[in-house]
Amino acid sequence: MALACCYRVLSVAKRGLRREFSIYPAKYQILVCRESSSSIPLAVKLLQETNSGIKSALDLEEDLALGKDTVFWEFLVTTLRSSSPVKAQLVLEWKLEKMLKENEKDHGCYSELIFLCGKTQNVPFALRVFTSMEALGIRPTSAVFNSLIFTCLSSGNLTTALSLFEIMERSEDYKPNSATYNAFIFMYSEAKDGKAMQTWYSARKAAGFPPNVQTYESLIVGSIKSKDFGTADRFYEEMVLSGVTPNVSILENMVEGLCKQKKIDKANEFLKFMLDGGWEISIRMAKNLLELYFELGKVEEMEELLQGLTKANQNSVVLSRVHCGIIRMYALSDRLDDLEYAVGRMLKQGLLFACPDDVEKIICSYFRRAAYERLDLFLERIRGSYLLTKSTYDLLVAGYRRAGLSERLNSVVRDMELAGIS
Repeated sequence: MALACCYRVLSVAKRGLRREFSIYPAKYQILVCRESSSSIPLAVKLLQETNSGIKSALDLEEDLALGKDTVFWEFLVTTLRSSSPVKAQLVLEWKLEKMLKENEKDHGCYSELIFLCGKTQNVPFALRVFTSMEALGIRPTSAVFNSLIFTCLSSGNLTTALSLFEIMERSEDYKPNSATYNAFIFMYSEAKDGKAMQTWYSARKAAGFPPNVQTYESLIVGSIKSKDFGTADRFYEEMVLSGVTPNVSILENMVEGLCKQKKIDKANEFLKFMLDGGWEISIRMAKNLLELYFELGKVEEMEELLQGLTKANQNSVVLSRVHCGIIRMYALSDRLDDLEYAVGRMLKQGLLFACPDDVEKIICSYFRRAAYERLDLFLERIRGSYLLTKSTYDLLVAGYRRAGLSERLNSVVRDMELAGIS
């Protein structure tokens, strides 16, 4: 029965359906996926191999068993696909051939392979895997159908995905489950279709599946993308009241929503809640907060952010971003005393400038104030930890030339020559 239905679905897909959505479900996961370092050497080897030699190269891998985890296979396939889609597909074909040769009976292996087809956006091959599985007498499960739906949605085949969902609804053995509804909620979230997203959310609850963290993530992310901030707040409050712990993506989007609305007090309150709760502030959160503070000219809030992050022992990359944000603000307002204190504070903590633009903003501030001796001290201070770029040298040359400081100009030109910059 399932085989016949899937053939009907495939015939619909082959009639050239319009690609309504193009999504890459990184957040919705049927299977947990992370980068696998063990697959890196093999990926490099296969990229150097000819297409005709891919399957032979895989046969020669002694430790390459079908039981390798999904993390390994997903990283391998996605890495190959970015450079050679044909090679990525050949890996999937090799995997199916090996499974059939070894008379693999575990439906989980077929579900995984179909899931991987989503990474190459190959619906026909996913259905081929499905029919091969059924030909061996292996009955499909909800997980197998979920993988098919995932592949269809990843490939933009919404109509095919909906047809598969209807097959599941009519079945007795592979009914839609939590992951099935999450797939559609995620897809509409990515498409910024809030109405359809909430319709599937209601259908999920009506089917007896309470929302989990992945559900709330899609709902909140979709609402923020659509700038429906009130709905995002409502789902966040519902999530908290239901006892579901938010993940980093949810928190990042809530911070982004508050910053987009320029609700600085609520953003600061939310930040304090996170720090008090032991959450790590991500680069994305810091970026959104810093942009808000910049726009509103709130350097004091930046200082408070830095103080909170330092006290909470946050990661050095985020701390460096905030330090540089404070320094930039002082530079733009020519507050040289505060600027020099902030630079010294950052360097004492072992943090360095990472962006040439921040260094150049400081240099411009010194030039505007004609503080040439202080500029010399600043350049000497960072000499051992920061390599000046060509644009920075050009800025110094132009500044010293305008000021008529020929000695300093000649010194900069010599430094450029020594650095191999012309």
